[in-house]
Amino acid sequence: MLQQGTVADRILKAVRRAPGCQLDDLEGSCPDLTWNQVFLEVDRLSRTGQMRVTAKGQGVYTVRLPTKESHGRPKQSPRHSPLRKEKKAA
Repeated sequence: MLQQGTVADRILKAVRRAPGCQLDDLEGSCPDLTWNQVFLEVDRLSRTGQMRVTAKGQGVYTVRLPTKESHGRPKQSPRHSPLRKEKKAA
């Protein structure tokens, strides 16, 4: 059966259905995706602030959508901040 939506859309939908699920469980929610595809997209979503990944033990990670209070851009270290580069150029 052909799946609809992007990899990101499908992963976000799976996490909405099961908030706090383990990273490894997402592969079962999207059986036509490889573990690598799931991992790379979760990593990207986490870096852009669209998903939260929490370590729960050795090799165990849970994933959930950010709350409204924590939603926004992920924090960047000052040396990688685009604002810092603008200040140096000015």
